[in-house]
Amino acid sequence: MSLVLEHVTRVVDQQPFIDDACLSFEPGSFNVLLGRTLAGKTSLMRLMAGLDRPDSGRVLMNGVDVTGRPVRERNVSMVYQQFINYPTLTVFENIASPLRQAGVKAPQITERVQATAQMLRIEHLLKRHPLELSGGQQQRTAMARALVKDAELILFDEPLVNLDYKLREELRQEMRQLFASRHTIAVYATTEPNEALALGGTTTVLHEGRVIQSGPTAQVYHRPETMLAAQLFSEPAINLIPGRIAGNEVSFAGFVHFSRNADLRGVADGEYRFGVRPSHISLVPSNDDDLELAVTVELAEISGSETFLHVRNEHFSLVLHLSGVHACDVDAPIKVYIPTHKLFVFATHGGLVQAPGQRAARVA
Repeated sequence: MSLVLEHVTRVVDQQPFIDDACLSFEPGSFNVLLGRTLAGKTSLMRLMAGLDRPDSGRVLMNGVDVTGRPVRERNVSMVYQQFINYPTLTVFENIASPLRQAGVKAPQITERVQATAQMLRIEHLLKRHPLELSGGQQQRTAMARALVKDAELILFDEPLVNLDYKLREELRQEMRQLFASRHTIAVYATTEPNEALALGGTTTVLHEGRVIQSGPTAQVYHRPETMLAAQLFSEPAINLIPGRIAGNEVSFAGFVHFSRNADLRGVADGEYRFGVRPSHISLVPSNDDDLELAVTVELAEISGSETFLHVRNEHFSLVLHLSGVHACDVDAPIKVYIPTHKLFVFATHGGLVQAPGQRAARVA
Protein backbone atom coordinates (compact mmCIF):
# COMPACT_ATOMS: atom_id res chain seq x y z
CA MET A 1 0.00 0.00 0.00
CA SER A 2 1.17 3.52 -0.76
CA LEU A 3 0.19 6.54 1.33
CA VAL A 4 0.14 10.08 -0.06
CA LEU A 5 -0.74 13.34 1.65
CA GLU A 6 -1.54 16.13 -0.81
CA HIS A 7 -1.41 19.68 0.59
CA VAL A 8 -2.99 18.58 3.87
CA THR A 9 -3.91 21.32 6.35
CA ARG A 10 -5.51 20.93 9.77
CA VAL A 11 -6.68 23.98 11.74
CA VAL A 12 -7.89 23.85 15.37
CA ASP A 13 -9.24 26.99 17.09
CA GLN A 14 -7.82 29.08 14.25
CA GLN A 15 -4.35 27.63 14.86
CA PRO A 16 -2.72 25.61 12.06
CA PHE A 17 -1.75 22.23 13.54
CA ILE A 18 -0.66 20.98 10.10
CA ASP A 19 0.21 23.46 7.36
CA ASP A 20 0.11 22.33 3.71
CA ALA A 21 1.89 18.99 4.26
CA CYS A 22 2.86 17.03 1.15
CA LEU A 23 4.33 13.57 1.84
CA SER A 24 4.55 10.19 0.17
CA PHE A 25 5.25 6.82 1.84
CA GLU A 26 6.10 3.67 -0.07
CA PRO A 27 5.03 0.07 0.74
CA GLY A 28 7.46 -1.64 3.12
CA SER A 29 9.05 1.63 4.19
CA PHE A 30 10.06 2.74 7.69
CA ASN A 31 9.44 6.45 8.15
CA VAL A 32 10.34 8.74 11.05
CA LEU A 33 8.54 11.96 11.95
CA LEU A 34 11.09 14.07 13.82
CA GLY A 35 10.21 17.27 15.66
CA ARG A 36 10.01 18.95 19.01
CA THR A 37 6.94 18.72 21.23
CA LEU A 38 3.93 20.33 19.47
CA ALA A 39 5.66 20.16 16.09
CA GLY A 40 2.62 18.36 14.65
CA LYS A 41 3.73 14.72 14.70
CA THR A 42 0.65 13.31 16.45
CA SER A 43 -1.68 15.58 14.48
CA LEU A 44 -0.20 14.31 11.23
CA MET A 45 -0.56 10.67 12.28
CA ARG A 46 -4.18 11.20 13.31
CA LEU A 47 -4.85 12.49 9.80
CA MET A 48 -3.12 9.44 8.31
CA ALA A 49 -5.19 7.12 10.49
CA GLY A 50 -8.53 8.80 9.81
CA LEU A 51 -9.03 9.87 13.43
CA ASP A 52 -9.19 13.47 12.20
CA ARG A 53 -10.16 14.96 8.86
CA PRO A 54 -8.08 17.69 7.19
CA ASP A 55 -9.60 21.10 6.57
CA SER A 56 -8.07 21.03 3.11
CA GLY A 57 -6.04 18.63 1.02
CA ARG A 58 -6.36 14.88 0.42
CA VAL A 59 -5.15 11.59 1.90
CA LEU A 60 -4.73 8.79 -0.62
CA MET A 61 -4.11 5.08 0.01
CA ASN A 62 -3.15 3.04 -3.04
CA GLY A 63 -4.25 6.01 -5.12
CA VAL A 64 -7.75 6.02 -3.60
CA ASP A 65 -8.98 9.17 -1.87
CA VAL A 66 -9.75 8.14 1.75
CA THR A 67 -9.85 11.67 3.18
CA GLY A 68 -13.37 11.28 4.55
CA ARG A 69 -13.13 7.60 5.43
CA PRO A 70 -13.13 6.98 9.23
CA VAL A 71 -10.46 4.93 10.99
CA ARG A 72 -12.69 1.85 11.37
CA GLU A 73 -12.83 1.59 7.57
CA ARG A 74 -9.04 1.71 7.18
CA ASN A 75 -6.56 -1.08 7.77
CA VAL A 76 -4.51 0.88 10.32
CA SER A 77 -2.90 0.13 13.70
CA MET A 78 -1.47 2.59 16.20
CA VAL A 79 0.92 2.25 19.15
CA TYR A 80 1.01 5.05 21.73
CA GLN A 81 3.69 6.11 24.22
CA GLN A 82 1.49 4.88 27.07
CA PHE A 83 1.08 1.11 27.49
CA ILE A 84 -2.51 0.73 26.32
CA ASN A 85 -3.47 -2.87 27.13
CA TYR A 86 -6.66 -4.40 28.47
CA PRO A 87 -5.83 -5.10 32.16
CA THR A 88 -8.41 -7.89 32.60
CA LEU A 89 -7.23 -9.84 29.55
CA THR A 90 -4.19 -12.08 29.31
CA VAL A 91 -1.35 -11.15 27.03
CA PHE A 92 -2.67 -13.72 24.54
CA GLU A 93 -6.13 -12.15 24.52
CA ASN A 94 -4.72 -8.63 24.30
CA ILE A 95 -2.80 -9.57 21.17
CA ALA A 96 -5.73 -11.56 19.76
CA SER A 97 -8.33 -8.82 20.31
CA PRO A 98 -8.12 -7.13 16.87
CA LEU A 99 -8.27 -10.54 15.18
CA ARG A 100 -11.39 -11.52 17.12
CA GLN A 101 -13.01 -8.20 16.18
CA ALA A 102 -12.21 -8.91 12.53
CA GLY A 103 -13.83 -12.35 12.73
CA VAL A 104 -10.68 -14.38 12.16
CA LYS A 105 -11.13 -18.09 12.91
CA ALA A 106 -9.75 -19.50 16.19
CA PRO A 107 -6.97 -21.71 14.72
CA GLN A 108 -5.62 -18.77 12.70
CA ILE A 109 -5.80 -16.52 15.75
CA THR A 110 -3.71 -18.94 17.79
CA GLU A 111 -1.16 -19.32 15.00
CA ARG A 112 -0.78 -15.58 14.38
CA VAL A 113 -0.64 -14.65 18.08
CA GLN A 114 2.02 -17.30 18.74
CA ALA A 115 4.10 -16.16 15.75
CA THR A 116 3.86 -12.46 16.66
CA ALA A 117 4.62 -13.09 20.33
CA GLN A 118 7.65 -15.16 19.36
CA MET A 119 8.83 -12.39 17.06
CA LEU A 120 8.70 -9.95 20.00
CA ARG A 121 10.08 -12.51 22.48
CA ILE A 122 7.04 -12.56 24.77
CA GLU A 123 5.72 -16.04 23.92
CA HIS A 124 6.47 -17.15 27.51
CA LEU A 125 4.20 -14.37 28.86
CA LEU A 126 0.99 -15.20 26.97
CA LYS A 127 -0.86 -16.45 30.08
CA ARG A 128 0.01 -13.43 32.21
CA HIS A 129 -1.97 -10.23 32.68
CA PRO A 130 -0.54 -6.75 31.88
CA LEU A 131 -0.12 -5.79 35.54
CA GLU A 132 2.23 -8.76 35.96
CA LEU A 133 4.56 -7.41 33.27
CA SER A 134 7.43 -4.94 33.25
CA GLY A 135 7.15 -1.69 31.28
CA GLY A 136 9.12 -3.14 28.39
CA GLN A 137 6.97 -6.28 28.30
CA GLN A 138 3.79 -4.20 28.33
CA GLN A 139 4.99 -2.14 25.39
CA ARG A 140 5.97 -5.31 23.51
CA THR A 141 2.41 -6.55 24.11
CA ALA A 142 0.96 -3.33 22.71
CA MET A 143 3.27 -3.57 19.70
CA ALA A 144 2.32 -7.20 19.15
CA ARG A 145 -1.37 -6.26 19.09
CA ALA A 146 -0.63 -3.69 16.39
CA LEU A 147 1.54 -6.06 14.36
CA VAL A 148 -0.70 -9.15 14.52
CA LYS A 149 -3.40 -7.39 12.53
CA ASP A 150 -1.16 -7.18 9.44
CA ALA A 151 -2.31 -3.60 8.98
CA GLU A 152 -1.24 -1.75 5.85
CA LEU A 153 -0.24 1.23 7.97
CA ILE A 154 1.21 1.11 11.51
CA LEU A 155 1.70 4.34 13.41
CA PHE A 156 4.05 4.60 16.41
CA ASP A 157 3.52 7.73 18.52
CA GLU A 158 6.75 7.93 20.57
CA PRO A 159 6.26 4.32 21.75
CA LEU A 160 9.57 3.99 23.61
CA VAL A 161 9.66 7.33 25.43
CA ASN A 162 8.63 5.87 28.81
CA LEU A 163 11.16 3.03 28.77
CA ASP A 164 14.67 3.04 30.20
CA TYR A 165 17.67 3.49 27.93
CA LYS A 166 18.61 -0.18 27.65
CA LEU A 167 15.09 -1.27 26.74
CA ARG A 168 14.79 1.51 24.17
CA GLU A 169 18.01 0.45 22.45
CA GLU A 170 16.84 -3.16 22.42
CA LEU A 171 13.43 -2.39 20.95
CA ARG A 172 14.82 -0.01 18.32
CA GLN A 173 17.03 -2.79 17.00
CA GLU A 174 14.13 -5.22 16.98
CA MET A 175 11.87 -2.76 15.16
CA ARG A 176 14.35 -2.39 12.31
CA GLN A 177 14.43 -6.16 11.97
CA LEU A 178 10.63 -6.52 12.27
CA PHE A 179 9.94 -4.24 9.32
CA ALA A 180 12.84 -5.35 7.12
CA SER A 181 10.70 -8.11 5.58
CA ARG A 182 7.21 -6.60 5.90
CA HIS A 183 5.23 -4.71 3.27
CA THR A 184 3.57 -2.52 5.88
CA ILE A 185 4.16 1.24 5.96
CA ALA A 186 5.54 2.11 9.39
CA VAL A 187 5.50 5.71 10.64
CA TYR A 188 7.36 6.44 13.88
CA ALA A 189 7.22 9.76 15.76
CA THR A 190 10.09 10.94 17.95
CA THR A 191 11.52 14.13 19.44
CA GLU A 192 15.05 12.68 19.46
CA PRO A 193 17.43 13.09 16.50
CA ASN A 194 19.61 10.22 17.73
CA GLU A 195 16.59 7.91 17.69
CA ALA A 196 15.83 8.91 14.10
CA LEU A 197 19.42 8.13 13.13
CA ALA A 198 19.29 4.77 14.89
CA LEU A 199 16.06 3.77 13.16
CA GLY A 200 17.15 4.83 9.67
CA GLY A 201 14.69 4.64 6.80
CA THR A 202 13.35 8.06 5.83
CA THR A 203 12.94 11.07 8.09
CA THR A 204 10.51 13.98 7.84
CA VAL A 205 11.50 16.97 9.95
CA LEU A 206 8.50 18.91 11.30
CA HIS A 207 8.30 22.33 12.96
CA GLU A 208 5.13 24.16 13.99
CA GLY A 209 3.03 21.97 11.71
CA ARG A 210 5.20 22.46 8.64
CA VAL A 211 7.31 19.92 6.79
CA ILE A 212 10.84 21.37 6.89
CA GLN A 213 12.60 18.57 4.99
CA SER A 214 11.94 14.94 4.08
CA GLY A 215 14.13 12.23 2.60
CA PRO A 216 16.45 9.33 3.44
CA THR A 217 17.49 9.75 7.08
CA ALA A 218 21.24 9.88 6.46
CA GLN A 219 20.78 12.40 3.66
CA VAL A 220 18.61 14.73 5.75
CA TYR A 221 21.14 14.54 8.60
CA HIS A 222 24.28 15.06 6.52
CA ARG A 223 22.78 17.59 4.12
CA PRO A 224 20.09 19.66 5.88
CA GLU A 225 18.55 22.08 3.41
CA THR A 226 18.22 24.91 5.93
CA MET A 227 19.63 26.10 9.24
CA LEU A 228 16.33 25.17 10.88
CA ALA A 229 16.54 21.59 9.59
CA ALA A 230 20.13 21.38 10.88
CA GLN A 231 19.08 22.67 14.30
CA LEU A 232 16.14 20.29 14.60
CA PHE A 233 18.16 17.27 13.45
CA SER A 234 20.91 17.71 16.03
CA GLU A 235 20.99 17.02 19.76
CA PRO A 236 22.17 19.33 21.20
CA ALA A 237 21.27 21.78 18.42
CA ILE A 238 23.99 22.54 15.91
CA ASN A 239 26.18 25.53 16.81
CA LEU A 240 25.67 28.50 14.47
CA ILE A 241 28.32 31.20 14.23
CA PRO A 242 28.01 34.39 12.13
CA GLY A 243 31.00 34.88 9.88
CA ARG A 244 32.47 36.01 6.61
CA ILE A 245 34.62 34.69 3.78
CA ALA A 246 36.85 37.24 2.04
CA GLY A 247 39.69 36.22 -0.23
CA ASN A 248 41.83 33.65 1.55
CA GLU A 249 40.46 34.48 4.99
CA VAL A 250 37.51 33.25 7.02
CA SER A 251 36.35 35.11 10.12
CA PHE A 252 33.89 34.27 12.89
CA ALA A 253 31.96 37.27 14.26
CA GLY A 254 34.78 39.55 13.12
CA PHE A 255 36.75 38.13 16.03
CA VAL A 256 38.39 34.86 14.98
CA HIS A 257 40.37 34.79 11.75
CA PHE A 258 41.81 31.77 9.93
CA SER A 259 42.89 30.82 6.44
CA ARG A 260 40.34 29.48 3.98
CA ASN A 261 41.07 25.79 3.45
CA ALA A 262 40.35 23.54 0.47
CA ASP A 263 36.94 22.58 1.86
CA LEU A 264 35.75 26.19 1.68
CA ARG A 265 37.43 27.09 -1.60
CA GLY A 266 34.26 26.75 -3.66
CA VAL A 267 32.23 29.14 -1.49
CA ALA A 268 31.88 32.70 -2.82
CA ASP A 269 33.02 35.64 -0.72
CA GLY A 270 30.30 37.00 1.54
CA GLU A 271 28.47 36.86 4.86
CA TYR A 272 27.40 33.43 6.14
CA ARG A 273 26.33 31.45 9.17
CA PHE A 274 28.77 28.62 9.92
CA GLY A 275 27.42 25.48 11.58
CA VAL A 276 29.37 22.92 13.58
CA ARG A 277 27.82 19.95 15.37
CA PRO A 278 28.50 19.76 19.13
CA SER A 279 29.96 16.26 18.74
CA HIS A 280 32.59 17.57 16.29
CA ILE A 281 34.18 20.05 18.70
CA SER A 282 36.86 18.60 20.97
CA LEU A 283 39.11 19.53 23.89
CA VAL A 284 42.26 18.31 22.15
CA PRO A 285 43.40 18.88 18.55
CA SER A 286 42.94 15.89 16.25
CA ASN A 287 43.18 17.34 12.73
CA ASP A 288 45.63 19.58 10.90
CA ASP A 289 42.85 22.07 10.14
CA ASP A 290 41.55 22.34 13.71
CA LEU A 291 40.78 25.90 14.77
CA GLU A 292 41.85 26.62 18.34
CA LEU A 293 39.53 28.86 20.37
CA ALA A 294 40.06 30.26 23.83
CA VAL A 295 36.76 30.12 25.70
CA THR A 296 35.29 30.20 29.20
CA VAL A 297 33.19 27.42 30.71
CA GLU A 298 29.54 28.33 31.40
CA LEU A 299 28.23 24.91 32.43
CA ALA A 300 29.21 21.23 32.35
CA GLU A 301 26.18 18.91 32.18
CA ILE A 302 27.23 15.35 32.98
CA SER A 303 24.74 12.73 31.80
CA GLY A 304 25.88 9.18 32.41
CA SER A 305 28.95 8.64 30.24
CA GLU A 306 28.53 11.91 28.31
CA THR A 307 29.19 15.56 29.02
CA PHE A 308 27.46 18.56 27.44
CA LEU A 309 29.90 21.42 27.85
CA HIS A 310 28.63 24.99 27.38
CA VAL A 311 31.37 27.53 26.66
CA ARG A 312 31.58 31.14 25.47
CA ASN A 313 33.87 33.93 24.37
CA GLU A 314 33.10 37.62 23.99
CA HIS A 315 31.23 37.14 20.72
CA PHE A 316 29.44 33.76 20.64
CA SER A 317 28.64 30.63 22.64
CA LEU A 318 29.20 26.97 21.81
CA VAL A 319 28.00 23.62 23.09
CA LEU A 320 30.25 20.54 23.00
CA HIS A 321 28.97 16.95 23.15
CA LEU A 322 31.82 14.97 24.69
CA SER A 323 32.20 11.29 25.44
CA GLY A 324 33.11 10.54 29.03
CA VAL A 325 32.88 12.64 32.18
CA HIS A 326 34.53 16.07 32.03
CA ALA A 327 34.18 18.01 35.28
CA CYS A 328 35.05 21.60 34.36
CA ASP A 329 34.71 24.49 36.77
CA VAL A 330 32.36 27.32 35.84
CA ASP A 331 34.25 30.37 34.48
CA ALA A 332 37.38 28.26 33.96
CA PRO A 333 39.39 29.27 30.85
CA ILE A 334 39.91 26.36 28.43
CA LYS A 335 40.68 25.80 24.77
CA VAL A 336 38.42 23.99 22.30
CA TYR A 337 39.11 22.81 18.75
CA ILE A 338 36.80 23.07 15.73
CA PRO A 339 37.65 20.94 12.63
CA THR A 340 37.10 23.47 9.85
CA HIS A 341 36.60 20.70 7.27
CA LYS A 342 33.39 19.77 9.13
CA LEU A 343 31.80 23.21 8.92
CA PHE A 344 28.35 23.67 7.41
CA VAL A 345 27.93 26.92 5.49
CA PHE A 346 24.50 28.56 5.40
CA ALA A 347 23.37 31.71 3.62
CA THR A 348 22.15 34.49 5.89
CA HIS A 349 18.56 33.75 4.76
CA GLY A 350 19.00 30.19 6.07
CA GLY A 351 19.53 28.03 2.97
CA LEU A 352 22.37 25.52 2.82
CA VAL A 353 25.35 26.63 0.76
CA GLN A 354 27.72 23.78 1.55
CA ALA A 355 27.73 20.71 3.77
CA PRO A 356 30.96 18.99 4.87
CA GLY A 357 32.33 16.94 2.00
CA GLN A 358 30.01 18.60 -0.52
CA ARG A 359 30.64 21.15 -3.26
CA ALA A 360 29.16 24.57 -2.67
CA ALA A 361 25.67 25.25 -4.00
CA ARG A 362 24.67 28.49 -5.68
CA VAL A 363 23.29 31.11 -3.34
CA ALA A 364 20.09 32.74 -4.60
